[in-house]
Amino acid sequence: MTVSYDNIYEDENFFGEPYPELIEFFAGYPEKGKVLDLGCGQGRNAIALARLGYAVTGIDISKVGIGQMNQAGKAENLNLEGEVGDIYRFEEFDQYDFILLDSIFHFTKKDKEKEVRLVQKIVSRAEPGCLIVICIQDTRNIVKILNQAIDFNGKLNRLADRKFKYVFEDDDSGHMSESDCRMIIAEK
Repeated sequence: MTVSYDNIYEDENFFGEPYPELIEFFAGYPEKGKVLDLGCGQGRNAIALARLGYAVTGIDISKVGIGQMNQAGKAENLNLEGEVGDIYRFEEFDQYDFILLDSIFHFTKKDKEKEVRLVQKIVSRAEPGCLIVICIQDTRNIVKILNQAIDFNGKLNRLADRKFKYVFEDDDSGHMSESDCRMIIAEK
């Protein structure tokens, strides 16, 4: 079953605010550069990073999400461009200083091979010095699989490997959930 994010994104802030830990890293990083946000959805991270002075390109398969993100970027005159596309077919990783992958990997039996190949393609094609920033749920053996995929061709330097808790609260429904997460930042 394929999830239709166009329907989900009718709620204009479906996934809520960016992880504070992610924003803290980018806010404190001394050099603002070009960020590629793969699977950007409605732009929760892309918009926040553009507000911090980064030049951000977001790629997502959802026309609705990209439309919302581009509209927000235009309204605030941000250096932000969203493109509708399949992140698994994207090739131009060498054009960016940062590659962000937030909450897109789950490494389930059905998707593990495809997701590992994407991580390896990014690591192979990113330029030296590029920072690969990944936020992921810290459950099962997901982090182990991710680290093996990152280091498939030699161990990359980790600028961060930070555990944190993410609390999602939906004011309308009263739903609240808490997840163990991890932010890994690897330097090519």
